[in-house]
Amino acid sequence: MVIGLTIVAIATSSPEFAVTISAALRDQHAISVGNVIGSNIFNLGIILGLISIFSPVKISKSLLFRDGSLLVGTGFLLLIFFYDLVLSQVEGIILFIILVAYIVILIKQKQDIEEEIPEDNFKFWDVPIFILGVATIIISANYLVDSASNIARYFGISEWLIGITIVAGGTSMPEFATSVVALHKRKHGISAGNLIGSDLFNMLGVLGIAALLKPLSLESSEFLSLVLLSITLVIIFIMMRTGWKISKIEGILLIAIAIFRWGYDFIF
Repeated sequence: MVIGLTIVAIATSSPEFAVTISAALRDQHAISVGNVIGSNIFNLGIILGLISIFSPVKISKSLLFRDGSLLVGTGFLLLIFFYDLVLSQVEGIILFIILVAYIVILIKQKQDIEEEIPEDNFKFWDVPIFILGVATIIISANYLVDSASNIARYFGISEWLIGITIVAGGTSMPEFATSVVALHKRKHGISAGNLIGSDLFNMLGVLGIAALLKPLSLESSEFLSLVLLSITLVIIFIMMRTGWKISKIEGILLIAIAIFRWGYDFIF
């Protein structure tokens, strides 16, 4: 559980981290924040919904009350911080401190791993491959931000819309690919903890560090997407509690909500 909610979450959120930081340093706040919100839409809407359609996702009490509660709380905390349409450096520090405290709590609890973890021997080339992978993500992030901005300007649409849809979908590919492979191998018991962990890292770690480097700002219309995000998180929390699982019908509903939220940004 600790591995899934920390190391795996950080690894699969590395594209979001690279893109958000790169956009923030270029003052492209719409792409920076939109990428995080859009990735959360994709993770807890499309991916979690898709998994639930094939096989109900079981929810443990710790996943609901500890991780789910923090997810909902973080959503409303972002609403408070962005109420003035700016996420300051101090607020970014607060978000990052919450993430660190959360990780410390997970490690101290030392809960048993709920899923089978494959073991393998360490090889000397693992280190250079890891470094090459990180470098590739960072370089790709810069190209992704540049191309997304050019596409937005060419078609006369906002960078926010590009960030919350195309960029967000692209940076969520690690989570999506993992789910597709698991479905192909008929391992339907994918824990929702990995997706929740990724979203927590996105909101607390990615936005926190980005704001620490340079304050992030939003337009009033973009703030409404944050409101919808918080409402969605509450709905997911309720789904997790009903029957301690996310059923096929609830999975379809999650996908519908995600499509509605994207549609809202297209229209408004």
